[in-house]
Amino acid sequence: VGCSLDPLAEALLSAAHQAADVVFLTEHASTRELVAWGDDSPVDVEELAESVRALQREGHGVLAVSSGQDLALDAADVGVSVLRGDGPADWRADLVCGPGLADAWRLLTAVRPARRASDRAAELSLSASALGALLIAGRRPGRRAGRGPLGRAVTSWQDVPPVHAAALAAMLTNAVSARRLDHRPLPAPVVRDAWHAFTAEEAVRRLSRTLAEEAEPDGADSRVAAVRARLATVPLLGRTVLWPAGAGLRLTAAVRQELDDPLTPVLALGAAASAVVGSSVDALLVTGVMAGNALIGGAQRMRAEKALGELLLGQQVHARRLRPGADVSPRPGAPGAEAFAHLRSAAAEQVMAGRLRVGDVIVLRSEDVVPADARLLWAESLEVDEATLTGESVPVDKNVEPSPGGDPADRHCMVHEGTTVVAGGAVALVVATAEATESGRAAALAGAADASSSMQKRLAELTHQALPATVLGGAAVTGLGVLRGLPLRRALGSGVAVAVAAVPEGLPLVATVSQLAAARRLSRLGVLVRTTRALEALGRVDTLCFDKTGTLTEGRLRLVRAAGPARSLPLTGDGGRHILRVAARACPPPPGRQVAHATDRAVLDRAGDLPPDARWSLDEELPFEPTRGFSASLGHDGDRTVLAVKGAPEVLLARCARIHAPRRPAGRDEPMTAARRRAAAATFRRLAGQGLRVLAIAERPVPDAAKVRGEIADHVEDLTLLGFVGIADTPRPTAEEAVQRLGEAGVRTTMVTGDHPATAAAVAAELGIPAADRVVTGPELDAMSAAERLAAVQEAAVFARVSPAQKVRIVKDLRRAGRVVAMTGDGANDAAAIRRADVGIAVAGRGSGAARSAADLVLTAPDTALILDALREGRALWHSVRDAAAILVGGNAGEVSFTVLGTALSGNAPLSTRQLLVVNMLTDMLPALAVAITPAGDAEAPLGGAPVRGFTGEDMRRALAVRGTATAAAALLSWQAGRVTGLLPDGGRRASTMGLAALVGAQLGQTLIARWRSPLVLATCAVSAGALFAVVETPGISQFFGCTPLGPGAWTIVTGAAAAATLGAAVAPRFLPSAGTR
Repeated sequence: VGCSLDPLAEALLSAAHQAADVVFLTEHASTRELVAWGDDSPVDVEELAESVRALQREGHGVLAVSSGQDLALDAADVGVSVLRGDGPADWRADLVCGPGLADAWRLLTAVRPARRASDRAAELSLSASALGALLIAGRRPGRRAGRGPLGRAVTSWQDVPPVHAAALAAMLTNAVSARRLDHRPLPAPVVRDAWHAFTAEEAVRRLSRTLAEEAEPDGADSRVAAVRARLATVPLLGRTVLWPAGAGLRLTAAVRQELDDPLTPVLALGAAASAVVGSSVDALLVTGVMAGNALIGGAQRMRAEKALGELLLGQQVHARRLRPGADVSPRPGAPGAEAFAHLRSAAAEQVMAGRLRVGDVIVLRSEDVVPADARLLWAESLEVDEATLTGESVPVDKNVEPSPGGDPADRHCMVHEGTTVVAGGAVALVVATAEATESGRAAALAGAADASSSMQKRLAELTHQALPATVLGGAAVTGLGVLRGLPLRRALGSGVAVAVAAVPEGLPLVATVSQLAAARRLSRLGVLVRTTRALEALGRVDTLCFDKTGTLTEGRLRLVRAAGPARSLPLTGDGGRHILRVAARACPPPPGRQVAHATDRAVLDRAGDLPPDARWSLDEELPFEPTRGFSASLGHDGDRTVLAVKGAPEVLLARCARIHAPRRPAGRDEPMTAARRRAAAATFRRLAGQGLRVLAIAERPVPDAAKVRGEIADHVEDLTLLGFVGIADTPRPTAEEAVQRLGEAGVRTTMVTGDHPATAAAVAAELGIPAADRVVTGPELDAMSAAERLAAVQEAAVFARVSPAQKVRIVKDLRRAGRVVAMTGDGANDAAAIRRADVGIAVAGRGSGAARSAADLVLTAPDTALILDALREGRALWHSVRDAAAILVGGNAGEVSFTVLGTALSGNAPLSTRQLLVVNMLTDMLPALAVAITPAGDAEAPLGGAPVRGFTGEDMRRALAVRGTATAAAALLSWQAGRVTGLLPDGGRRASTMGLAALVGAQLGQTLIARWRSPLVLATCAVSAGALFAVVETPGISQFFGCTPLGPGAWTIVTGAAAAATLGAAVAPRFLPSAGTR
């Protein structure tokens, strides 16, 4: 008896995580299972209003959602009252919705779009105000100011006030956003029945009744209903493959994503400003550059997404589903375990897991990956590896008996998506698919990390730092022109040209293409990049959280220890070999079949190193069963008959009457006294304390084999204890070196696992993780306050017995502490934390679908050394983009400086808008892109040093100053030389052409310095130099861009100035003090 969740409760919590930085839940019986997915301890209902005020004092904007009469609705910045079916509304709230959570879900999903719409409207307003001022200042003399849309008829686009146009644009875009939100379909409601608490027969009856109630009431054809249900469960990837959109539509969407960039409004404003001052051709050129960048970036993005889709399509899980029409009713009168046994031989078809729907019946066999959450109907010796769900490295025995209550790990009648069948077989009823499964639910409830690229933020920051200088440069050119007697309109045109040319329009393309190039390099190394934004975060990662089972360890049990009753024994010694040989005798492989149990495989694999056991011949075996706790084999050891036994120490110790005495003759073993029993138990506890799964090994002579045959279980008594073996999931061969190299690179390693604390500590110590003895458990984390937990995650290196929700809290607390966090795992229990980390890394393996779906990077091979390659590539990416940004911004700074100085000297801007755009196209496009996609010289060096912190520090400012000064000096020198020597009628045009050529030449020379070993950079610089020569020397084209062909003397001056500037830029850093920051 209890409260049930609203079918949209989980969707509402997921939307809250997407909308807000911090999410709190109140304490209530109905939300008990969701409380762990809040960002802190649950808030008491009586203290909710005070908690809201405390958050507001900390500077948060608070939205409160409640269905009760709550003071918090009045205290919050936005209060949302959800109507109950029979209750009144709380009119203290700002918004009232319901009944139900559908409207509340829509409100939360609207938070982020509303924020973006507000920012967009503000940008439009500022841009329109600037354009309006420019329009008024640049109006031709004698032209009357029009009254716009409220007065006389509009006769020109210039009669429409920009502020009115911007307001209309903002309203239209916001209306489109609101319509899109209003038509967004509701998430599928999720009703969580306790299938594990019902018998198999009751589960089938309940689910059949539920499906019948959900059937269409209008009597529509059942086949149509079935098709609709199946299509609803097809994953997005499958739908993309089945119904591919046209290439044009996909390209349009990719280009739109590229245009969603901080520089797009700036460039659009520049194009509009050029048009306002009367240079429509220049406005079209600016627009063309912006569209070209977006088209190239969009094409690259579409190519990467296509390759990703093809790779993911090959990793789909398949399922065996009973054919439609199969009789799934239980056999009347059959005992519970056999009521559905007839289904194991029913006809089945193989389908993709994404095609399964609730109510399907699936067949599971050894080595299968479970395709969905399902309730067992029939099972035989079923063992499932649930490490991907719980972190436990030991397989779990399953049966069909109900298991009321408990966590998913304790529900022995359920199998869960992503886990692996290691032994036996089963027939199961599908009760949840896709995000409704336990693994999908965890990832959905966690929400997702901020998807905005930090590299884009850094580049936007760099751009915003340069914008004031750009505006000042344009204003200076305008002011100097006016002072020298130029008409205001012409002076404004020159100022706008400088401001537009100074915008580094290539920065978004550099960021996009460089990340895609890094993704291609990583794919060749075995790292699949699902989200390119994660690559820049890789360079900044300073904390790497590892799951243990299957990530740091092999996910496979191995026998690693042997011990006598009172002391450890080397596996290579006589005592260790004897114990291992008897253990192997107790688990013989079934004839012609693979060994079923993982522990048996571990024993037999290690025993395979021993010489063949020629003295042993098997007579009869007793397989392991969980209810019995041991397995045994009856056989002949030479001329004597022996019963070899292997099993749980707590079971076998009570059945032992003697202990083996290796130094005494056979048959004269020592009696099992109370002291010796305590010593043996202490040995068992010591091995278990090292994180090992311990098996006791015993034997007894059998005088009369005939009496034992067929009744082995009744004769497992009066045993002689030989000793113990310890089995563990061993670390991967590359894990220890990877941990060591991560530490040397300034990356802190943390283990986060659902396994036992002793096991986690032992593995951490073996790998050399610092402070491995400091283990914090999940229950200990729950008992901590927020401040205590924040301190704990920064001090502890090992977290054990943690749930998926606790893993998410650890990751989020590390991020709050200022850490840049990568989370690595291979299971469904890691998926939520992987999604919330700055960088989510999944290790590909059987049953790792949930982790792969949540991850930014997927290691296609279970090799932790690949993470080092990814980190190295991330750091190299930052260095490459830093150099490319210096080329773009520093070169543009030189252009602005040259234009300002040239205007001061001559009264006219030395270069026009078109000429400045030529400079940018020749230096910003191919050469800067080549630098961005070429790894820096230290990219192949061993991973070392510290994580990257960005590139807007003093070193970057110094690089920009050096490049800008060198570029401006070369252009000014050539331009002034052209003025002095230009005695022909077109001398002014000749001087500007020389200045343009020197600008391009100086920037290309400095680009060569940055990557002179790269064939691609050499080639692109050569192409740009050839294009410059063609623009200058080709009649028609030269005149269009305001140039004139140059003679040998002019080219000599240009080449000399560019070479001198390049040499100066190369040697200047040696004489400047290092800032020590990057």
